[in-house]
Amino acid sequence: MTRVFFVRHAQPNYANHNDLLRELSPKGLEDRKRVTHFLEDKQIQLVLSSPYKRAVDTVKDFADRFGFEIQTVEDFRERKVGGDWIEDFNTFAERQWRDFSYKLPDGESLGEVQRRSIAALNQVLEQHSGKNLVIGSHGTALSTIIHFYDPSFGYAAFEKIRDVMPWIVEFLFDGQRCVAITPHFV
Repeated sequence: MTRVFFVRHAQPNYANHNDLLRELSPKGLEDRKRVTHFLEDKQIQLVLSSPYKRAVDTVKDFADRFGFEIQTVEDFRERKVGGDWIEDFNTFAERQWRDFSYKLPDGESLGEVQRRSIAALNQVLEQHSGKNLVIGSHGTALSTIIHFYDPSFGYAAFEKIRDVMPWIVEFLFDGQRCVAITPHFV
């Protein structure tokens, strides 16, 4: 069995609109210690992350404390919204959840995010079978992964976790077959 702990990043600095470089807020930096505390007894063997700074920094406290090098995986990145900052994000998100193919110019649909995320996850599962892993992640990308294995996780469920940061979701796999999904509110 392979156990994967997806860690949705802690609170970011929303004033920084650069998705790749958006850092954690002071609260986010403090809250990542809760992630470390949760993971410390889980016999973790590998730490991976989206390349986005807020995801890396959320798992960095744990990785540093236990001597892990964080390996970034490009395809675990968050969904690309499009070229501009969206003021009415709620309407946009709801439309994307209603239509997994909807996207803005230069953006990604939830279907595209899900396909690349699941492909990356399957590769990780193949390469690291039988291990306990941490993957630094994002709310939307992680939600599309949950939705892949549990289609009942839709917009209403996404809305409930929208402001939950950090958030850990534990997946248990037998090969590439997901046998359990357990959310943890740390």
